Amino acid sequence: MTDTLVQPADGTGAPKRLFIKTYGCQMNVYDSERMADVLRPLGYATTETPEMADFVILNTCHIREKAAEKVYSELGKLRLMKQDKAAAGDGVMTIAVAGCVAQAEGEEIMRRQPAVDLVVGPQAYHQLPELLTRTARARGERIGADFAPNEKFDALPAVRGVDGPTAFLTVQEGCDKFCTFCVVPYTRGAEWSRPVADVLTEARGLAEQGVREVTLLGQNVNAYDGMGEDGIWSLARLARALADIPGIDRIRYTTSHPNDMSDDLIAAHGEIEALMPYLHLPVQSGSDRILRLMNRKHGRQKYIDLIGRFREVRPDIAISGDFIVGFPGETDRDFEDTMSLVREVGYASAFSFLYSPRPGTPASTMAAPVPDEVARPRLHALQALLFEQQTAFNMSQAGRTLNVLFEKTGRNAGQAIGRSPYLQSVHVEGADHLIGQIVPVAIERGQQNSLAGRLLTDTPPPQAERQD
Repeated sequence: MTDTLVQPADGTGAPKRLFIKTYGCQMNVYDSERMADVLRPLGYATTETPEMADFVILNTCHIREKAAEKVYSELGKLRLMKQDKAAAGDGVMTIAVAGCVAQAEGEEIMRRQPAVDLVVGPQAYHQLPELLTRTARARGERIGADFAPNEKFDALPAVRGVDGPTAFLTVQEGCDKFCTFCVVPYTRGAEWSRPVADVLTEARGLAEQGVREVTLLGQNVNAYDGMGEDGIWSLARLARALADIPGIDRIRYTTSHPNDMSDDLIAAHGEIEALMPYLHLPVQSGSDRILRLMNRKHGRQKYIDLIGRFREVRPDIAISGDFIVGFPGETDRDFEDTMSLVREVGYASAFSFLYSPRPGTPASTMAAPVPDEVARPRLHALQALLFEQQTAFNMSQAGRTLNVLFEKTGRNAGQAIGRSPYLQSVHVEGADHLIGQIVPVAIERGQQNSLAGRLLTDTPPPQAERQD
């Protein structure tokens, strides 16, 4: 997002400020960036604090427990800011709630917090300019919208505002899996893939603005089946086309489902140089019994076999995963099955959470809930093992030379921070002049959350080299 100012649509000539607070996943980050894009023609430039904003958007996530309560807490603070702004004669603050909480609890939001002017679901934010204009004419109007991802993407500006050499690129939305713990099918709708031409056009525009790495996003991104000129394309074929775009040197994708992992995508990791050696593949549990209760539609062995196939074509691939601890009915034996799976797979990174009952999901009414005093020690034990594996993976990089894409300056003068092919954060001194470049770095040490290295050359190579 940029702070470029354009003439406001209201004709006043005064710049307007936009503040967006983003909760949740990378798809929400992408959506927030696109909200800024659609509002820019109305004269809105982004600001870092809500106090300075004329328009505040909370882009919400409904995955974790008490997500809505966090939104209401934030709305209470914004209500006071809105009142103070009006009392001081400093204009009107418009407040919108967007995203998955808005989709799931829009009517409740309107009832509980009258300061909210707009409620916009995740497939309707392209309508923000129209909704904002209507609200300005008749304050207090409450508007929400339902699923229509094709309409949303058709209406978004062709040119995106980007900040840095990396960017998210949504290619797929929605989910048809209906895991019993998950609200995504109810808040994002059925699976839908963007047409190939639209994705490639957006990627070319990103490359023209200096983006070197794109992360393809989707609730089940490897279920991508977008329409091309000659029929349906898989995610692997899309990745090959993206790799041919000048300037796009790195490609990642998230989040995947084991049941959508195709042979051509596995093979692509051994064939496409730009496809980074990093795979985020959630499993949620190592227990077949719990996986059945979760309606994951795959078992423990299928997951392990998939990891093995990836390692056959790309032995150095870094594996990441998601885990839920304390799912209803989970026993000590079930939890030990999860621990043993983690030991067998060996993760470079992972995300782990206590089970959070989400209203309206089948799991929320299941019997045998796991008490917090049982679930929380299990989570701590799992996280200790995952952190141990992550630290070991990072420490194993010491002595290697890795190509690092420098993204931003660090805290120290002259320091730059970048990402390795394995998505690790890398700190390098005397490299701040190389932001946006992919440069070989000698890794000197690894720790739990990052790597430290030194430059081997000030001259970036003509293209990123494969890490073998």
